[in-house]
Amino acid sequence: MRPTDVIDALSARLGDGDLEGALALYEPAATFAPQPGEQVSGLDAIRPALERFIALKPAMTGSIEKVLEADDVALVVNRWTLTGTSPDGAPIQMAGVSSDVMRRQGDGSWRILVDDPWGS
Repeated sequence: MRPTDVIDALSARLGDGDLEGALALYEPAATFAPQPGEQVSGLDAIRPALERFIALKPAMTGSIEKVLEADDVALVVNRWTLTGTSPDGAPIQMAGVSSDVMRRQGDGSWRILVDDPWGS
């Protein structure tokens, strides 16, 4: 698995409504920015933030713009778009450029350490 595969897997799992699968892509003490200027840390805090994304029934697409690796750490910059449905049923569209820091695990897989969807 490459760091970019984690981005693809996260998009797919959010779109499928797979909260547990999405959370499994994060390190236990990961930090996530659910909104610009806001951050939460740890899986218990990330869970409700991801639940809000899943509630949108998102369809996400992305284009990897940059990957920088050093030892067992990688920075992935991804230009993404999301279409979905707001809680009141209205269609929504969002877009951004994410900055994600990942760390290679002992088994060779990658997990998200820092996830900032707004971090261009």
